[in-house]
Amino acid sequence: MSAINYWLWLSALGISAKAKGAVIHRFSDAETAFFSPAGELCSTPGVSAAEGALLERRDLCGVREILDDCAAQGLSLLTLQDAAYPKRLKQIFAPPVVLYVKGDLGAIDDEAAIAVIGTRSASPYGLKMGRALSYEITRCGGLVISGLTNGVDAAAASGAFAAGGRCIGVLGTAHEMQDGELAAECEKKGALLSEYPPGTRPLRSHFRERNRISAGLSVGVLAVEAPEKSGTLLFVEEALEQGREIFAVPGNADAPGCRGTNELLKQGAKPVTCGWDVMCEFAALYPDRVKHSGASVPKSEQTLPPAERSKPSDETKKEIDKEKGREYIDFRQQLAALSETQLKIVSAIDREPTHIDDIVEKTGLSAAVVLTQLTMMTVKGIVRRVPGNRIALNIHPQ
Repeated sequence: MSAINYWLWLSALGISAKAKGAVIHRFSDAETAFFSPAGELCSTPGVSAAEGALLERRDLCGVREILDDCAAQGLSLLTLQDAAYPKRLKQIFAPPVVLYVKGDLGAIDDEAAIAVIGTRSASPYGLKMGRALSYEITRCGGLVISGLTNGVDAAAASGAFAAGGRCIGVLGTAHEMQDGELAAECEKKGALLSEYPPGTRPLRSHFRERNRISAGLSVGVLAVEAPEKSGTLLFVEEALEQGREIFAVPGNADAPGCRGTNELLKQGAKPVTCGWDVMCEFAALYPDRVKHSGASVPKSEQTLPPAERSKPSDETKKEIDKEKGREYIDFRQQLAALSETQLKIVSAIDREPTHIDDIVEKTGLSAAVVLTQLTMMTVKGIVRRVPGNRIALNIHPQ
């Protein structure tokens, strides 16, 4: 019997991803596990008694049906032993034993993949930023990873497609449970993948388990908008455990839907106001792919209707044109509006970009205070982030 049958047996069992990972950790592959002596599967560390009982049944009855359904749905299979299985994903805790893929996953390990996430109950601002930032990330050479759920995730996928790029959709259900235009476009211009075989009954816990896959495929995670208690923050926790870079979009301080992302900024996530804020962190790692395109989402592609979009004044346009796209501020005018703490931070920033650690040392303030105030001043345009975790002042050249 082909080895794929044993991988499908383990994949389809109603046990946790952690238990499946424990089995592979002990036996190296699914076939070895299946033919292990009686009692060894249920005695595997990390496997509960109920899970051990399911494993010990060693029932292959449903495997043929899964193979038939995969063929009918046009799904390809990647097991942990396959060379094409993403190496990044293989390195996480309890990687999926089988990936069910529709479309072309491509050489994802060679790409600067960014998971763009956020609340399903997104505000117009969250939808606009999710779409615009994903557009810019794609144009700068990044690959967007999306859960395709309503809200920010869907906006992120549509932004990637509007930029003419690909998107990898990671599902929290079996493939037959996912439909709609975005899923179809993902299949055509990227890939849809799931760890759940056809016929799997959807469970709420599957969406939490999906987080580890989206984060595992990515090099960074961008949180666009999230309330205080949100699945987005659980996603970030998973990504941090995997050692991924975390980015967040500043939101209104009094907006409940932004409290989670604003808290991430206080905890050290890098503030993001454009796609290059994310991609500049990976330019050195992917020099042949990541470039600063300077492109922003066209007005015709923006989420908000024209009446709700802010239009730059003629004065602003002239200033941008004169400085070739780089915005500066009237620094002396802005100083008058700064708090004492903010003035202290500004005085610690040299003419050349200054590392955040040096600012903390010079001011004697805590890192949390410095990061919070820098975020606020970034939003106001007083300072800007530059590669290398450094801060520069937006002073008009004399």
